[in-house]
Amino acid sequence: MSAPEENYDVIIVGGGPAGLSAAIYCSWLGLRTVVLETGVSGGKAWEAPRIENFPGFEEGIKGSELAAKMSKQANRLGAIVRASEEVVDLDVNHETKRVTTRKRTYSAPALIVCTGTQRRKVQVSGEAQFLGRGVSYCAVCDGPFFKNAAVAVVGGGQEAVLDALFLTDLAKTVILVTHEKEAEIEGNLMEKVRKKPNVEIVRGRLVGILGDQVVKSIRVLETDAQREIEKEVKGVFISLGGVPMTEIVRKAGIETDKNGCLIVDRLQRTNVDGVFAAGDCTCGGMQVVTAAGEGAMAAMKASAYVRRNRVQE
Repeated sequence: MSAPEENYDVIIVGGGPAGLSAAIYCSWLGLRTVVLETGVSGGKAWEAPRIENFPGFEEGIKGSELAAKMSKQANRLGAIVRASEEVVDLDVNHETKRVTTRKRTYSAPALIVCTGTQRRKVQVSGEAQFLGRGVSYCAVCDGPFFKNAAVAVVGGGQEAVLDALFLTDLAKTVILVTHEKEAEIEGNLMEKVRKKPNVEIVRGRLVGILGDQVVKSIRVLETDAQREIEKEVKGVFISLGGVPMTEIVRKAGIETDKNGCLIVDRLQRTNVDGVFAAGDCTCGGMQVVTAAGEGAMAAMKASAYVRRNRVQE
C-alpha cells in the first residue's frame, strides 16, 4: 500500500545551503515547508573541510558543522528536512505542484528547486581518496589553504584558466594541466596566464594523484612526447566545470540554458508560475554565501506567491 500524499505550502528539492536557507526563511514566514535531499543534509557543502568566507564565522567553520547548524535552525523554525529521499518525478503544470520520491508523493502550491551541480570528475586514481586532503573542485573556496605551496589546476577551459590566475597570487607555483586539447579561451586570459612567472603550462592528461595521508604529487601523460612525468604538488584543483543536476526538472518543462543551468530572473523565478530556483543549479555565484542569499530570495518570493493565491481563493 503506497504512502498517502503529504500536503505543504512549499516543497524544496535539494538540501544544500540554498535549500536550507530557503527552508529557514519559508518556515520563519509561517509556511508549512518540506526539504527533500537525495544525500545528506547540507549537500556538497557538507564535504568542505573548512569554509573560511561565510559571514559570521571569523575563524572559519567545517562544512559539515555549518550544514548541521542550518539544518537545526530550519527544524527549529518548523521545516521538515528529509535526507536520503530521492526525487524521481515532478509535475509542475498545475496550480498544485507534485513531487514524487521513491517513498511518497508531496504536493504544494509552490516549489523551490535547489538541486545544485555535480562537478565533473577526471576519474583517475587518488581523486576520490584525497578529496579534502589536497584534491578540491573549488579554487576560490580552498585556494587560501595552499599559500606558498605548489599546486596543479586540471582543465583546458576558461574555468581552469581563471582558477589558475586566481591561484597565482596565493601559491608558490601553479601547474596548469590542460587535460584535454586546449579549448578556445575568450579574450586575453591565456596570455595573462602565460605572463605569470609562477605558472607552468603542461599540455597533457592527468593520469594519477599520488600521496599517503595528503597529496604529494601528480602524474601526467604529456600530449606531445607521449610519456608520463611526475610533478610534486600539495594541492590539485579539478576545473572541468559542473553538470547541473536538473534532468528531471528540464523534463518537467522548467527552462534551462544550453549548459543545463536553470534560467531564473532576479527574483529567482523560473518560466513556470509558482516554481523558483536557487543555488548552484542556476550557475550563479557558485559559493555557499551566494547560494544562501538566492535561497532566501526564492523563499520570500515563494511566500508572496502562496499568500497571493490564498487571497484569490
